[in-house]
Amino acid sequence: MAFIDYYKILGINKNASKTDIKKAYRKLARKHHPDLNPNDKDAELKFKQVNEANEVLSNDENRKKYDKYGENWQHGEAYEQAEQQQKTRQQHYQRSSGSQGFEGADYSDFFESMFGGGFNQGRAQARFRGQDYNAQLQLQLKDVYTTEKRVLTVNGKNIRLTIPAGVTDGQVIKIKGKGGEGVNGGPHGDLLIEFNINNDTEFKRDGANLYKTVKLNLYKAVLGGEVTIDTFDGKVKLTLKPLTQNGTQVKLKGKGFPKYKKEGQFGDLYISYTVELPKNLTDKEKELFEELAKLQ
Repeated sequence: MAFIDYYKILGINKNASKTDIKKAYRKLARKHHPDLNPNDKDAELKFKQVNEANEVLSNDENRKKYDKYGENWQHGEAYEQAEQQQKTRQQHYQRSSGSQGFEGADYSDFFESMFGGGFNQGRAQARFRGQDYNAQLQLQLKDVYTTEKRVLTVNGKNIRLTIPAGVTDGQVIKIKGKGGEGVNGGPHGDLLIEFNINNDTEFKRDGANLYKTVKLNLYKAVLGGEVTIDTFDGKVKLTLKPLTQNGTQVKLKGKGFPKYKKEGQFGDLYISYTVELPKNLTDKEKELFEELAKLQ
């Protein structure tokens, strides 16, 4: 596989912070997303490369291996273990024979033997677990109000994913065995998916609870009556008490967001009322307010 410069793909330098990596990834993922570039093979390829770069550089351990081993970073652990085994064998050989080391066996020869050469012929080769893949999935808040099924493309492979209702922003879900292939028949790594949830609604979310501000005109607040409220799953009518004060809060039980992996359970919706004063008054209205003032 040809060497890929992940830093160049994301347009960042090697000293970039995790925040810089995240910002660069989000910007490029949106730009090249297949939904925004239908039937564009170049955009699809760039989208895959951006995801791959993010999977490596957003993970501290993977980034450290990539910076150290370059294109061979996926086998970094194997290299480190092989190096340690080489040192152990050298020490054992020196103690048993008085030699100063492996005569004629240099570092690259040792690694060649570690990954299929002649040094360990006849012995079982070490098996190493495959790397974990990291992916980010961009969703709207309405997308996680109900359980949904999605197909996620990771490294060219389509993975069917069930997204439980109630997933939160920044939450990470692990899909076992969907990461990189193991070395020498070792187990696959896992796929770690981070959810980035954009809230473009009028609701503020805190866990399973939702919060919303509703404006009331002065007359409705003073006289009371009925008010229709938009909840996340439809409209409800509420009875408004006369002389409702600015900042009054009411709770609508069970009208919040689904609780993660708790079927049929929901948080609450909290409504805060904001009383708006009229911006213009007719002469008659002014006269009536003056009469009210005298009564007070």
